[in-house]
Amino acid sequence: MLDVILWDVDGTLLDFSKSERCGLEAGLREIGFHRYDDAMLKRYAQINRRYWEALERGEISKTEVLVGRFRDFFRQEGIPCADVEAFNAAYQRRLGENFFENEDSVALCRRLHERVRQYVVTNGTVEAQRAKLEGSGLGACMDGVFISDEIGVEKPGAGFFDYVFRQIGAVERSRVMIVGDSLTSDILGGNRAGILCCWYNPRGLENTAGVRVDYEIRRLQEVERLCAEIV
Repeated sequence: MLDVILWDVDGTLLDFSKSERCGLEAGLREIGFHRYDDAMLKRYAQINRRYWEALERGEISKTEVLVGRFRDFFRQEGIPCADVEAFNAAYQRRLGENFFENEDSVALCRRLHERVRQYVVTNGTVEAQRAKLEGSGLGACMDGVFISDEIGVEKPGAGFFDYVFRQIGAVERSRVMIVGDSLTSDILGGNRAGILCCWYNPRGLENTAGVRVDYEIRRLQEVERLCAEIV
């Protein structure tokens, strides 16, 4: 049986796309811009994804992600914004206030709480992630929370996982599994750390990243079955 599950948050335990939309719409309204639509919000999501992928590759800093994505988006869409840093700060607060669980993830983690140790491993900002974990109830199910901003290394960096294992203590890595939706962050990081990798892939996407996937699931509830089956 598994000893430890490392959970990703955004896109895995929580539906980040909904939080992102709520935060962005509210922020645009606050600066007096009301002419957004689905296509515009999708273009922002694409810009945002490119920035996070560059961060995962170690090409830019977290600050460049948080500010650069909005700077590029506003320039592309012709949106006037005098203070991009203030916009991002407000956006982070809204992310923490607007959270939506994926597939009864809280109930799942509660059921697993007495059977396996569970930890959060996330690249999100401290403010947003701490607020979401507390507000959703997920934090109470966890034995610990590891946020890249506090560690100083982003997933999939080996340093991130080295830090995690120093904190959780002696454990056989063959009995540890990361569950996440990102091949380039969660699964690649799990590959580098030498642990089991479970790709949460509800849309049935193709693995084009060339990373090892030990288990691929469409529904989060399948993790409960894996916990019992893995020996």
